[in-house]
Amino acid sequence: MIVTVTPNPVLDRTLTVPRILFDEVTRATEVRLDWGGKGFNVSRALKALGVESTAMGFVGGATGQMLERGLQELGIATEFVHIAGETRSNIIVREAQSARYIKVNEAGPTVQADEVQRFLKQAAGRARQGDIWVLAGSLPPGVPADFYARLIALLRERGAKAFLDTSGEPLRLGCAARPTLVKPNALEAAQVTGREIASQAEAFDAVARLLDLGIEMVALSLGGDGLLLASSEEAVWARPPAVAVRNPTGAGDALLAGIIWALGQGLALEDVARWGVAAGTASAMGEGVSVGTRAEVEALYKGVGIERNRQIGRLVDW
Repeated sequence: MIVTVTPNPVLDRTLTVPRILFDEVTRATEVRLDWGGKGFNVSRALKALGVESTAMGFVGGATGQMLERGLQELGIATEFVHIAGETRSNIIVREAQSARYIKVNEAGPTVQADEVQRFLKQAAGRARQGDIWVLAGSLPPGVPADFYARLIALLRERGAKAFLDTSGEPLRLGCAARPTLVKPNALEAAQVTGREIASQAEAFDAVARLLDLGIEMVALSLGGDGLLLASSEEAVWARPPAVAVRNPTGAGDALLAGIIWALGQGLALEDVARWGVAAGTASAMGEGVSVGTRAEVEALYKGVGIERNRQIGRLVDW
């Protein structure tokens, strides 16, 4: 069983305009709605790869109902804690003929302490040995910074695996709780290790420091430079094929879905990295917060470049 947790989901409304103008009225030529949130994106990408999952999190109000209904219409099972607050909306305004855009994110509703406890109780009753739980995204107001760390401890007690993808203090505390896998980008990794990443050597050093915390696997997402995927025994650097990127939003979530799919197939680390990068690349090529089809991901898989495995350590010559 795979469960994705999105504490701070969002309705993404994308408006396409001929040009981004300030202090003038402009009319949208296209409107797109996406049921957003990092965990939801992982569920959608898994669905495209033929893997079922259950989406959990906090939803509230009319927007929350839209999200829940939208996911169910996509064939994704949901088990939400319904809260008193209204689920947030994000607005993206993009130019039709360029890569320019403006995105405004709401902070999200305030979640009450009893609502947090309801979620943890629900998770405790659901977690089973061998399950994979994807804990993804920011925390809404009212949810304590150690929420993911507490959830990871709960999952470990029940033999379930926690895959963590967040930032800031929730990431730092979550890493200390020793999730099975963590998927930071360069900035997020620096928030935990205290060291910036501007070279391959620094990327390897950051991964080694994260593994030293007791994390089993690190997926360091490096955007156009690809993915550094490492365990305590080996490391793989996978680079995406050259493609036309339309919208990178959600590509990291699709990358994580590709990793989960490949791990479920029992593939070698090199192939796991390839599938992750292929899934992320397929997402970035689509409009809005999109996911690639299984056929699109398979086609891109063949073009993912791999630099050979080497044992990971403090000082690694690549």
